[in-house]
Amino acid sequence: MGGDTIGLLLQGVTSITPQSVVMIAVAGVLLYLGIAKDYEPLLLVPIASGCILANLPLSPLIAEDGMLRVLYDMGIRNELFPLLIFIGIGALTDFGPLLENPKMVLLGAAGQFGIFLTLLLALAIGFTRPEAASIGIIGAIDGPTSIYVSGILAPHLLGPITVAAYSYMSLVPIIMPPIMRALTTEKERKIRMPYSQRKISRRTRILFPIVVTIVVGTLVPFATPLIGMLMLGNLMKESGVVERLTKASSNEIANTVTLFLGLAIGSTMVGTEFLKLSTLAILVLGIVAFGVDTAAGVLFAKLMNVLSGGRVNPLIGAAGISAFPMAARVVQRVAQEDDFENFLLMHAMGANAAGQIASVVAGGVLLALMGAGGH
Repeated sequence: MGGDTIGLLLQGVTSITPQSVVMIAVAGVLLYLGIAKDYEPLLLVPIASGCILANLPLSPLIAEDGMLRVLYDMGIRNELFPLLIFIGIGALTDFGPLLENPKMVLLGAAGQFGIFLTLLLALAIGFTRPEAASIGIIGAIDGPTSIYVSGILAPHLLGPITVAAYSYMSLVPIIMPPIMRALTTEKERKIRMPYSQRKISRRTRILFPIVVTIVVGTLVPFATPLIGMLMLGNLMKESGVVERLTKASSNEIANTVTLFLGLAIGSTMVGTEFLKLSTLAILVLGIVAFGVDTAAGVLFAKLMNVLSGGRVNPLIGAAGISAFPMAARVVQRVAQEDDFENFLLMHAMGANAAGQIASVVAGGVLLALMGAGGH
């Protein structure tokens, strides 16, 4: 018996590979970012933990009936987890600023430009069409959308794409400001935008998610699961009659699913599959997508400023990405660096909410372009 035990121990030790050691070190970096730096800890900590567990020698957790494999099959392969997350996001999102200033939807659309440029770049360096589309969606800076699209089109790239998407989400306050300052003048950053005095009725707030679901679901059928769950959460919130469901969706359910989602994603980060040149390329292309999206939003807002006779602060264009509400807060912070009494937050929130919808639509468009209907 003692000999068998020693044999099993030796088998475990000899099964350790250089790749698994590197991946455990990568997990350590993710834990450091999540715990010490507070960068997206709710997802980075479970992802890092799943990565460690998946790279331990002979880990039964990633065997055919292992817990991590079951979580992946149950929640990622059939897109259940990201869709449940979207219900919680919808329950937390206030579309009021967008309803007060509907033209902000243009900034949400402009903030997705980098997705399609990055898709072309990925194709140019040798990625397949489904892989390129999955990489491009990183530019939405929307973790659940990235997981949903890549889980359908390129599940073998799910690990690096998800790590890139959530890492860049956490780095929004670091990456965006230099781009925003480089593309605007001090005079533009000091533009003050008056707030709308429109009062958004409860009826309008309730009708909005219903109408958006019908319109987007009709025009972009592949976006129906994403937009449907996002707007379901928002409808529950705005209706005010299912408070228990709203709280559960945005708290208990969202937290539980986030834990399972992170573990399942981490389990895909096995050294032999993750440590490739393609992973580095994905990380580089992801940051390109993010930067181009931010720049496109700012430049489009500059155009709106010209057409409006100088009444639009170009900074709000940077909030057209989907990192809600972090991007809007960054816009407010950058604006106050030049004028402490300049309050752009609600305008930026409108663009940010539009970006949330636009990223979902962009995901649906990519799925349609890639012919994912047979999935």
